Amino acid sequence: MKINYKNTLINYTDSGKGDAIVLLHGFLENLSMWDFCLESLAKNNRVITLDLLGHGQTGCLGYIHTMEEMATVVHFILQKLRIRKVSLIGHSMGGYVALAFAELHPNYIRKIMLLNSTAKADNEERKVNRERAIEAVKQNKNTFTQLAVSNLFSPDNRARLSAEIEQVRTEALQTPLQGVIAAIEGMKIRKNREYLLQENSFPITLVGGKNDPVLNPEDLIDQAKNTTTTLIWLPDGHMSHIENQQEVLDLMHQFI
Repeated sequence: MKINYKNTLINYTDSGKGDAIVLLHGFLENLSMWDFCLESLAKNNRVITLDLLGHGQTGCLGYIHTMEEMATVVHFILQKLRIRKVSLIGHSMGGYVALAFAELHPNYIRKIMLLNSTAKADNEERKVNRERAIEAVKQNKNTFTQLAVSNLFSPDNRARLSAEIEQVRTEALQTPLQGVIAAIEGMKIRKNREYLLQENSFPITLVGGKNDPVLNPEDLIDQAKNTTTTLIWLPDGHMSHIENQQEVLDLMHQFI
């Protein structure tokens, strides 16, 4: 389905009945990443998925897609669907959007799962790397995308999951140049929202990969320390929904 937001078409799906769950994909992904769990979750729940700004079949709004703007799109869809309470599951960048949404609309939140994501902002080194990524994208988007996708998986899984990785690449390559750059710019300037892990009125679950090439496990341990946040470890990389698919599906069902 499509909905018009600020003269930009937003692509989303709405399936099942029951308590509402919103699934938020990561950078260079789209709503199809949730195909592995959609039917199962929708048996007892109302499940909303969407292509975030500049990804999948959703258009671009500008040079920077902030996490707040993406969260506002989520809120816009929920208003149109007359949904007032949701559980959010966000993968990587989708987790940043989930936290931005929680900050803007805390009364909407039932609970949040951050899958291979973090509440921390980019440090200075990471911001420099984002700038380098933008330059690399401008020079050759396809080369950047292919390398970026491979680097999300645990090295031990790259041969075993070669077919799945190729499928992720195929999807990622459809992301337009403006969408790629706008998302990187938005992630680079995102706020630190660690306070939400400490001062929330709703449960938060952090799911990390022990061999995540992108996120430092020590950072997740530090964020969860002295909070009510539940921290769960999976054995592989940043793409837990592929590398540890059954475990992630089980965790989702426990979560909801």
